[in-house]
Amino acid sequence: MNVEAERPSTTVADSNVFATLRGGGRIWAVAAVRGEHARLCALHARLAQELQPGDQLVYLGDYLGCGAPVLQTIDELLTFRRAFIARPGVEVDDVVYLRGTQEEMWQKLLQLQFAPNPAEVLRWMVDHGIAPTIAAYGGTVDEGGNAIRDGILALTRWTSQLRQTMRNHDGHTTLMSVLKHAAFTDDNALLFTHAGLDPTRPLSAQVDTFWWGSSLFAGMDEPYSGFKLVVRGADRRNGGVVYGPFAVTLDSGSGHGGTLTAACFGADGSILQVLEA
Repeated sequence: MNVEAERPSTTVADSNVFATLRGGGRIWAVAAVRGEHARLCALHARLAQELQPGDQLVYLGDYLGCGAPVLQTIDELLTFRRAFIARPGVEVDDVVYLRGTQEEMWQKLLQLQFAPNPAEVLRWMVDHGIAPTIAAYGGTVDEGGNAIRDGILALTRWTSQLRQTMRNHDGHTTLMSVLKHAAFTDDNALLFTHAGLDPTRPLSAQVDTFWWGSSLFAGMDEPYSGFKLVVRGADRRNGGVVYGPFAVTLDSGSGHGGTLTAACFGADGSILQVLEA
């Protein structure tokens, strides 16, 4: 399962894909939210009390979908970020957002007119929780289905309207544009992902694995590519929170009837504190 150690570069091009965090300090990671606005607010209230100068904060994706209050959830993410970076000593780059399954689906939905089989794609997305996001930005699944039947021009108008409605909500489009595929510390100690990775492939070759996951992640029995620990925020198999020696899963089921979890990691990968809401 070992792959050759690969030190991620920090070029401008890579900065659009990966976020670099400072090593040597505490990093808080927030698991998949999935539209659970009330849980996110409760977790933020506790985080506000626990965050210390020098801490960094990583959200591990899946902000949209599943839960109904999608708009309020995104607004809460943006509001808390503003409050956190306003603290003395906190830098803009100390808050990182990763792209999750829901955000990947949403971006694909906004380009649905280019899909060779849009009806099938839309049905699959609805089965995986995208309907509340469509509703939040002013559409319905039925409207999408009708547009598909009416042809590419109608479908383009439908997706364009969803995109425009999203632009009308301050900060929402900007947030979607800055989502990262993964985040790692500059000392190559900790790696944060949405749904894990394939431990047999180098970081640059993970492609869609970052948001769709790999069945091999849970069985990692050695460090991945030199990292002490890999942390993911979502598990499509709903296996719950798992703390392993080389891999951690923080998904406690938010959006599916479970709680929302955040964990604080030390520089060596040790878990210093866990919060649930």
